Amino acid sequence: MNDILDYKGYYATVHYSASDDIFFGKILGINDLVSFEGASVKELKKSFKEAVEDYLETCIELGKEPEKTYKGSFNVRIPSEMHKQAALFASIRNISLNDFVKTAIGYTLKHKAEFDNLAELY
Repeated sequence: MNDILDYKGYYATVHYSASDDIFFGKILGINDLVSFEGASVKELKKSFKEAVEDYLETCIELGKEPEKTYKGSFNVRIPSEMHKQAALFASIRNISLNDFVKTAIGYTLKHKAEFDNLAELY
């Protein structure tokens, strides 16, 4: 699992730069690029919370929606053999490939703990 921070329902990735000797991150799932940094974990967490607060205040001032709007469609690249197997699986069960993928994603999201243990296999 990635290193993730969570504050007020906003999430951010966390990384470490050995060359700069600093932790840094960016907020996920928003319309703009908002990054933050800190020399220690404590500073990083404080900087993240400040970045979220500042971003929300700025969005209010500008009258804009802070969270990214997702269309509900995206392209997925998988190996051709996996594509073939998925298409056959769906066809045999008389469902669309889209419904098969939607079901697979839904199942995975409902079973996150199990998935975290299996993720290393792929």
